[in-house]
Amino acid sequence: MGQVYRARDTRLKRDVALKTLPEAWANDPHYVKRLELEAQAASALNHPHIVTIYELGNSPPYHYIVMELVEGENLRALIESGGLPVDRLLGLAAQVSDALATAHAKGIVHRDLKPENVVVTREGRVKVLDFGLARMEPHLLESGGDDETAAAPLTAEGTVVGTASYMSPEQAQGQAVDFRTDQFSLGVMLYEMATGHRPFEQRTAAATIAAILRDPPPPLDRAALPPPLQWLIERCLAKNPSGRYASTREIATALAGLLAAGSRRASARRPPRARRSSGARASATRSARCSRRRTCGW
Repeated sequence: MGQVYRARDTRLKRDVALKTLPEAWANDPHYVKRLELEAQAASALNHPHIVTIYELGNSPPYHYIVMELVEGENLRALIESGGLPVDRLLGLAAQVSDALATAHAKGIVHRDLKPENVVVTREGRVKVLDFGLARMEPHLLESGGDDETAAAPLTAEGTVVGTASYMSPEQAQGQAVDFRTDQFSLGVMLYEMATGHRPFEQRTAAATIAAILRDPPPPLDRAALPPPLQWLIERCLAKNPSGRYASTREIATALAGLLAAGSRRASARRPPRARRSSGARASATRSARCSRRRTCGW
């Protein structure tokens, strides 16, 4: 939602990202409130893998958010050519899931998690962006005054929001959602990162939603992925929210553990450094002493 520009903060001498509402929406209270909610949701989270909000403001007729400029490429660009190597997949997924776990612990549900909303910097750091469809628990929306609209949900039950290919079954049906809808979206992303294609993709959005509601995902390549990662993806893609995880922190912990285990295995496979025998070390020491004597005229 909105248009994003690269801009210059002339007071602090830094480049920033400037997100504005299109002119057609500038005077629509719904979209203005949605932009405010996006800023509130992201600014409530202090996390290295979530974009930082600097300012929410307006300069009639424009409403805008000033945020951290994240330079890199989105996850879509990384997976367009096919599935990622397992170690690369785990490195990125661990960061995304940690960001989600932090958001969920604060009562914030993203509702539009997809590769286009995940940017990877040149250093390999992940940033989760675009909380424009986020849902916040009512206590996080309190304005501190008498404005009851602050706690009112902007999406009524029965309204479908999000991106079809990444919607959970309950989200696709316009039902009430909680943090587990993001777990399903994460599962779709992980499946796509592993295989290079989305598990329920069809020719139209309507057919895609029908597949999400009805069909199991095509089986993953058992030889290519560690079994714990396969099980994690399959559990995230459970049709019923009760079949997913009770806490997104469980997912983040599991992915971090798999990443650490992979690093240990990689270290174990490295050939050991050659060690010289004690005789060779003694010979080298005598040679060094002789060299010093010759140099010093001894």
